[in-house]
Amino acid sequence: QVQLVESGGGSVQAGGSLRLSCAASGATDRHNCMAWFRQAPGKAREAVAYIYIPTGITYSTDSVKGRFAISRDDAKNTVYLQMNSLKPEDTAIYYCAAASGCTTLVPHFGTWGQGTQVTVSS
Repeated sequence: QVQLVESGGGSVQAGGSLRLSCAASGATDRHNCMAWFRQAPGKAREAVAYIYIPTGITYSTDSVKGRFAISRDDAKNTVYLQMNSLKPEDTAIYYCAAASGCTTLVPHFGTWGQGTQVTVSS
């Protein structure tokens, strides 16, 4: 069993930055993909970025390319999402997720954190 705990959300003005953290504990060796998803009010949950742990290969969705970056600290079992140049449309609850193998599909991920709110005001 893997437990994921997110932190780092908050409220910022447009153009600002936040860094989200996702600390993993438990049987982390069973998962080789860590991802960030987000869900805005009234919208479906969507993949924001993922990182394939064995190689460090990353993916980010088009709407955040050049603004968000996913990274990891293996020593701390922690994955980060650095978010720069934030826009009001980035407002959502951000979730960390873990799985074996990387994909952007929500059902593929069986382990989720509790979520952290990010609010960007104009």
